[in-house]
Amino acid sequence: MKRSLLALALLASVSATAVAEPPGLITRDISAPHHGRAMDIAVWYPAENGQETTFAESPVFKGGPVREGAAPRAGKHPVVLLSHGMGGSFLSLNWLATGLVSHNAVVIAVNHPNGSFHDRHPKKMFDHWTRAQDLEVALEDVLADKTLSAVIDPSRVYAAGFSFGGWTVLSLAGVRGRLENSLSYCADAPKRATPCTDLSTFGVNRQQTNHAAWSASYKDARIRAVAAIDPGLTHGLTPDDVRDVDQKGLLLIGLGQGEDRLYATDTSDDGSGFEALVPGAKVENLVPASHFTAMPICKPEGAHILVKEKDDPVCTDPAGGNRQDVHDRIIALVAQHFGLD
Repeated sequence: MKRSLLALALLASVSATAVAEPPGLITRDISAPHHGRAMDIAVWYPAENGQETTFAESPVFKGGPVREGAAPRAGKHPVVLLSHGMGGSFLSLNWLATGLVSHNAVVIAVNHPNGSFHDRHPKKMFDHWTRAQDLEVALEDVLADKTLSAVIDPSRVYAAGFSFGGWTVLSLAGVRGRLENSLSYCADAPKRATPCTDLSTFGVNRQQTNHAAWSASYKDARIRAVAAIDPGLTHGLTPDDVRDVDQKGLLLIGLGQGEDRLYATDTSDDGSGFEALVPGAKVENLVPASHFTAMPICKPEGAHILVKEKDDPVCTDPAGGNRQDVHDRIIALVAQHFGLD
């Protein structure tokens, strides 16, 4: 179901005009037994007070205000698990976490081992099933925390993710992977070359990949709904791969159209066709935008840095695009889908 541009504009207006206090923030390492090592976790939450500081600031991207270690606000708040894209980190989704906290949620994210900005393993980056486990371990850690669990409603757990993180939350909703089709969908069409090259470059091949793990179900019954923002790995799926999914609980947010749409994360009929497999899902397409519009707001000097590094598309939005506006629209859509506030 696609919503009108007018409705999207109204949602954006509500989000943009809302006055929100900076969220509380806790970051720490937790044990990740399935990786055999520690994993970084971040928890944003409604806070009563505390000293403000800036989080997720870098030479390229703007950060945002948080109150580290502040006391959580009393009450029972819904939980949103958050998953970043390949080579990203929870820093890159600080804007989304902060926005969801303004809608009364507690947000839990991790830096996915083997697939984050400073932790990339060429042979394990596409072991997508470990990402679902990462979020489950993080949720269990927070639920075992006396301070945080006291302000959490464990009956209202949701998940949102961007790019490869979009696939992670689809997996938690019950979507199964299909290795053979993921490797073969590209054939020899030029527009499909990049995602196929990525799979082979990072060690995904028929002989060495764990087929059983790739195609197993990682559905988590605790998660009531998910929001996938420009999700990856949806090419080549079949009706059998979505048989365990509650389609009404799915929100698919696409970014861009035409040449601005990234084929690897296009779920429409012009891309993977995934939307046709889940006709009961909510589908929103935001324009003007591109895949990288979901990255943080760039500083003027940050854009120049990326031009020098030949990574400019990260900071360059399509003509007429407004990154802050798209962020506000995404926050409003996700909050509405999860029934936050």
